[in-house]
Amino acid sequence: MAELKPYTGPSVKGVDTSTLSNKVMCGYQGWFNAEEDGAGRGWVHWSKRGELAPGNAKVDYWPDVSELSAEERFATGFTNADGRVAEVFSSFKKATVLRHFQWMRDYGIDGAFVQRFIVDVQNPTGAHHVNTVLASCREGANRFGRAYAVMYDLSGLGPDSVAKVTNDWAALRTRMRVTEDPAYLHHRGQPLVAVWGVGFNDRRRYTLEDCRQIVEFLKRDGCAVMVGVPDGFRELNRDAVNDPALHDILKMAEVVSPWSVGRYSSPAEVKRRVEPAWVSDVAWCAERKLDFLPVVFPGFSWFNMRGGKFDQIPRLKGEFLWSQFVAAKRAGARMIYVAMFDEVDEGTAIFKCANDVPVTGENRFLTYEGLPSDFYLNLCGQGGRMLRGELPVMEEVPKMGK
Repeated sequence: MAELKPYTGPSVKGVDTSTLSNKVMCGYQGWFNAEEDGAGRGWVHWSKRGELAPGNAKVDYWPDVSELSAEERFATGFTNADGRVAEVFSSFKKATVLRHFQWMRDYGIDGAFVQRFIVDVQNPTGAHHVNTVLASCREGANRFGRAYAVMYDLSGLGPDSVAKVTNDWAALRTRMRVTEDPAYLHHRGQPLVAVWGVGFNDRRRYTLEDCRQIVEFLKRDGCAVMVGVPDGFRELNRDAVNDPALHDILKMAEVVSPWSVGRYSSPAEVKRRVEPAWVSDVAWCAERKLDFLPVVFPGFSWFNMRGGKFDQIPRLKGEFLWSQFVAAKRAGARMIYVAMFDEVDEGTAIFKCANDVPVTGENRFLTYEGLPSDFYLNLCGQGGRMLRGELPVMEEVPKMGK
């Protein structure tokens, strides 16, 4: 495909891309499409089906598009309180993705793991979209001195699908030459690739053996590997399969990152339960010469997508997210993954979201509780400073101006 080609644009030296250590990285979904955005996919991830209009929204937060150009904004069937048509963005638009990486630079976030769903790569329109997004992320990281790395999300993958992943990585490395970019993240002297979704007990169709083969392939290809695992990975309980083969896979990796979104719901629980668990995780990983990458998230809500409780895990004006940064630092973590940069679907986004949201009786939308739209970008930047020892560890959410 045309977008699978080497990067020849400018590259600015910014963060140290030779290591994941001392970095705050965000997950970047990049999965939003709008009608008429040029991708030919219609509305994707904004709506349940068809047009993004009252009763059909799939997201719980509304993006702040005030800085976007007219070409980047797409009208919806929603209106704001003053009658203005509510607009959203498309991840297919390069200018929008570049702006997101500019925000990372402006607020001191080190970069992004760019999510790559293999199920999307298997059809032409899906592949065109995800390849375009990856190319835009690569350019954004290079232009704004950030780091980026590919994260394979195995969700939705069927059995005996190892070749789909390995062939895709071979194409990215030989045709797109991603690992040759100055902005591509390395760790322990090798390009870092993440494989997410290993060892969960939620009846996935692929197996631990499939995962082992993928990790083995990446290791043979000279890569460092980050493995995204369940929260119960260490004791093989809770959301993890009770199979020691999971630990055998981790022996091959460099970084272990347990998924924590939705596993706890308050600052008190973070302090009481999560911090001690992370202390044990850090020690377990250190014994096995693994690096521990904890996942932090600002809150959670998927009311419009799944129903259930609105604002299921409240943000508490940043207190919940900040408590996790503090816990990670105190537990001895040397790197942090923020889930997610742009996921308004499950209410975990930290990029600029609106307080002026559409008014409708058929959907409900959360706001940033009157805080500036850049509050969580700023907070994650402050979390990075604390991680690196540039700020003292403090219980209170740091004061930030608009």
